[in-house]
Amino acid sequence: MTNHTILKNVLITGANGQLGNEMRLVAATDSERVYHFTDVAELDICDEEAIECYVIEHAIDCIVNCAAYTNVNKAEEDTELCDKLNHLAPANLARVATKHGASLIHVSTDYVFNGQHFIPYKEGDDTCPNSVYGTTKLAGEQAIQALCADAVIIRTAWLYSTFGNNFVKTMLRLGNERAELGVVFDQIGTPTYARDLARAIHHIIGHGVVPGIYHYSNEGVCSWYDFTKAIFALGGITTCALKPLHTDEYPTPAARPHYSVLDKTKIKQTYGVEVPYWMDSLRECIEQLN
Repeated sequence: MTNHTILKNVLITGANGQLGNEMRLVAATDSERVYHFTDVAELDICDEEAIECYVIEHAIDCIVNCAAYTNVNKAEEDTELCDKLNHLAPANLARVATKHGASLIHVSTDYVFNGQHFIPYKEGDDTCPNSVYGTTKLAGEQAIQALCADAVIIRTAWLYSTFGNNFVKTMLRLGNERAELGVVFDQIGTPTYARDLARAIHHIIGHGVVPGIYHYSNEGVCSWYDFTKAIFALGGITTCALKPLHTDEYPTPAARPHYSVLDKTKIKQTYGVEVPYWMDSLRECIEQLN
């Protein structure tokens, strides 16, 4: 490497979560940039002054915000903390990014929609969240767009990985523990392997930020019931009987979108991102877990 090569400095927040951990694996293959992985112990993104000090000290060029309050049911009562992490903290990151000429990549959610559609959601479709989680995530998006001109917002859905707690790992555990399991079949979406999303974010960092909102999930469509069927098949679970449930048979504190398939045309056309089929990615994840 020659001395005049300037390495880009990338700050990853929420580095101990599913996506943050996947970003660590993807970053390990990148010799052109220096990655700074932080979670709340290293950097409290609710503290704007702390963010600014960090950005100055490490000459940060790009911030990737993987931090969020994601417990959808708990959010219904934990509204203040949820708003702090999903709305006010991204606003802090946006202000600091703008002030110091850094770009910002922020991860949002399909929960900004109410799920009443029947064709895949495009980025410009009307938002109408029907949960505290969705409302705070939308507020975060709006704050970023108001405060930072050099920002990419990526809405994703049904995120899972080899790290942390998620639907795939829960179903593998329950499938091995129980003789019967009920799963809703009338909520339709697309699972997203966090490693695929991390690869897409890495591609965007390398390509250069084209500001705006984008959608990213894996290709294809399924219900939670179909998803679980596939998890059992790939995980070799044969002793647990799977029963389809209506949403009203499985009440939860937070309302969930009935249909939240995301249209990915924009991210594919803008960045040339390849989007794998959800079953192929699920197979990769379960192989990694085994």
